Amino acid sequence: MKNNTSIIYSICLIIGDAIALIGGLSIAYILRVSISHQILSAQVPAITYLKFLLILIPFWLFTFAILGLYTERYYQNRFSELGRLTIGAFIGIMFVVSYSYMINEPIFPARLVVVYGFIFALAAVLIFRTLARAIKRELFSYGIGLNNVLIVGDTKSTKDLINSLPTDITGYKFIGLVGGKKYPLAKDLKIKRYATFKEAISSIHHKQIHTIIQTELYPSFKDNDEILNYAQSHHISYRFVPGNSELFVGNIQVDLLQSMPIIAVHQTALVGWGRVVKRLTDIILSTILIIISSPLWLIIMIAQKISSPRGQIFYRVNRYSRYGQVVKIYKFRTMKQAYTNMSPEEGFKKMGRPDLIKEYRSHGDKLTYDPRISHWGYFLRKSSLDEIPQLFNVFKGDISLVGPRALDTFELEQYSKKNLILAVKSGLTGLAQISGRRDIPFEERRRIDLYYVQNWSFWGDIVIILKTIWVVLFHRGAA
Repeated sequence: MKNNTSIIYSICLIIGDAIALIGGLSIAYILRVSISHQILSAQVPAITYLKFLLILIPFWLFTFAILGLYTERYYQNRFSELGRLTIGAFIGIMFVVSYSYMINEPIFPARLVVVYGFIFALAAVLIFRTLARAIKRELFSYGIGLNNVLIVGDTKSTKDLINSLPTDITGYKFIGLVGGKKYPLAKDLKIKRYATFKEAISSIHHKQIHTIIQTELYPSFKDNDEILNYAQSHHISYRFVPGNSELFVGNIQVDLLQSMPIIAVHQTALVGWGRVVKRLTDIILSTILIIISSPLWLIIMIAQKISSPRGQIFYRVNRYSRYGQVVKIYKFRTMKQAYTNMSPEEGFKKMGRPDLIKEYRSHGDKLTYDPRISHWGYFLRKSSLDEIPQLFNVFKGDISLVGPRALDTFELEQYSKKNLILAVKSGLTGLAQISGRRDIPFEERRRIDLYYVQNWSFWGDIVIILKTIWVVLFHRGAA
């Protein structure tokens, strides 16, 4: 039986967004007209202002809908929702301004109302959606609006899926599990287990099942068809989790080849127009950042010479970028001059501490105190200022602003899926850095890098850049 919870929630979002937009724009009007004593550019009565809002709000909501703000995929992700709401609020306020120009009649009594309107409309919608999300989760805790799920399969993905979908947050309630012998669940998860699908559906009425998730393809086509046909005939949502989860991620296209459905899976979602937009963004932002940070460069270079008069200012190291291309990455030198341009193994041996090599590699290429790094170098690394020269690499096209961490030869040889990561350019920052930077293990960092490659999006890059600023400012996970 189809669960209408998501539809009801979307309708509530539409109504709530409309009320929030009107409320935010009304506050903007009151602040500028009723509270401020400055001269207005036009006399627009409150009733006229409100009339225009009621006429134009449907277009605003339509813009939100086009941006996907009423689909579960986006309103479940807070950062994606924030970005799309910001874009939607800006488009909406610009449309109101354009409409006022076209009809040659003032809607806003002053220019500041436009600015206030954008700020308060966006804030009101954000507050409403935060409250809506909290109310929804509270209802989940009382068993209201839950999505009853029957999960079919006995694989590791089955166990991982159940553990990653807590009922009080996602609203998914697992009412039955077909299988589960190979990968037993935690004892506190009281999910009734069935030996076969027939046994499950004979025990659970179809009206109690909202979704069937299959995590395993059976050897018999008949068994698989039975599950799919049951879901379709009873209007139950059906989902399939492939055993090879890495195959069905990234950019997926479904086409017809001589009337036969065929699935094309690209190594990365960064194809076509995406590559062009990403490169243009790199050129524009790197140019702006180089100009803005130029005084800082001068200060660091002077401090570098004072702290180490005979040492070099910059450090160049070979790293792998897209398609295995070797590029020279620029950084401010942080190592003591005696150990510059050496591998960790060579450096530790030279200082007479070969015992540190194993500790360094086993801790994800990191030591609590690395004797090769100078005091000034520690400051540069802690503040991430040593990375600034890589902006030139971004401008040149060696790397991108956002991407997987540039890998050296040693790291590349450790990772079995290195060619997948090298499907895109390496990045100055990336998803792994904002997820804990050097605080997370090597394998976890590579897994996150692979996820970025296969699930790239332009807005995702913007979110990573904004989060990077936050991470750098508060030094979370800095190396």
